[in-house]
Amino acid sequence: MAGSTFIPILYEDNHVLGVSKPVNIPTQEDASGDPDMLSLLKEDIKIRFEKPGNVYLGLVHRLDRPVGGSMIFAKTSKAASRLSDQVRTRTLDKVYYAVVHGTPPKPAEFGLKHYLLKDERSNTVTSVGKSTPGAKEAVLDYRTLGTTGKYSLVKIKLHTGRSHQIRVQMASLNCPLYGDQKYGANENKPGQQIALWSVCLSFDHPVSKERITVTSLPPEQTEPWRLWERDLLELHAHSHL
Repeated sequence: MAGSTFIPILYEDNHVLGVSKPVNIPTQEDASGDPDMLSLLKEDIKIRFEKPGNVYLGLVHRLDRPVGGSMIFAKTSKAASRLSDQVRTRTLDKVYYAVVHGTPPKPAEFGLKHYLLKDERSNTVTSVGKSTPGAKEAVLDYRTLGTTGKYSLVKIKLHTGRSHQIRVQMASLNCPLYGDQKYGANENKPGQQIALWSVCLSFDHPVSKERITVTSLPPEQTEPWRLWERDLLELHAHSHL
């Protein structure tokens, strides 16, 4: 991989690139000026395929900077358009793992709907009333896979892709994400890594129409994922949403 950043490739053909995003890398260029996924991957394609000039790579969806896991990018403008349509029509499925404080309310499998409003100046999101100007509907399903009492491992299927959605919606249950300094500052210590991971992305291939799934499991030996180190793969294989 270009530079000193290693980005595992999960799937690749002439139309789509699926990768596992390392934590703490921006999805695209931002004010920090730090290396970002889009630029790193373009440079990598340029080198690997000896491409002259600019390399096209389309951004289909985003992950917050501290979040790692599965992402897909489009290698042609046609693929970008078709994959973006799937995001818009909610046929691109996104499944995450999160470690949260406490135990989410029963039942173990539940749907959440909120209306979220983003403050661009502070880059924070709040849950507001449905009629609030600028509010956007946010929907997810979650399933509690295991709990220690203090922490729980939760599998989340996103139906919308709002900014900070999982973080805000789980915090609304009084179960903020482990390590989330923005929406769980009272529960977390400075410097902790947020425990949110993009595990699966499923989509219809933009050309062949075959259903493709890319999978990336969280780093099992790091906190707090190590609490379920032996179970992550089995839990993933046998849980549904």
